[in-house]
Amino acid sequence: MIVVLGLVLLVAALVVGVAGVLTNHGGAHALPHAFSVMGYHVTGSSGTVFLYGLVVGAVAVLGLSLLLTSVHHSARLARATRRELAESRNETDVARQDRDDLIGRRNSARLETASVVRDDASANGGHIDLADRPTNKSESV
Repeated sequence: MIVVLGLVLLVAALVVGVAGVLTNHGGAHALPHAFSVMGYHVTGSSGTVFLYGLVVGAVAVLGLSLLLTSVHHSARLARATRRELAESRNETDVARQDRDDLIGRRNSARLETASVVRDDASANGGHIDLADRPTNKSESV
């Protein structure tokens, strides 16, 4: 809908500009005083000056549209970057939680193993038999 509205406004502006240039010509519409822009002297009718104004306005609109397109593109990239950063932080939190869980399980297993070794030592009168202790799988290979 906005694109159609923009197109209608553009066509209306074009019609008004062409009508302004075509109706303001001839000796009755000659510029009464010297008119210059950045050292360039404009001669002719007020329709010519109006046409130059249309060209300058079109260039300004083109520049503005390029600027807004660039800003929109940058904002979209920033949004995507923030989204990726949030996902990365969530993944880091999950990995940290998994690590903490594994450390907790390892510590529980160590405490349980130490408890079993102490119980065995007290059952054997304080003597620990190293031949009965569990071995690491990598040592048995």
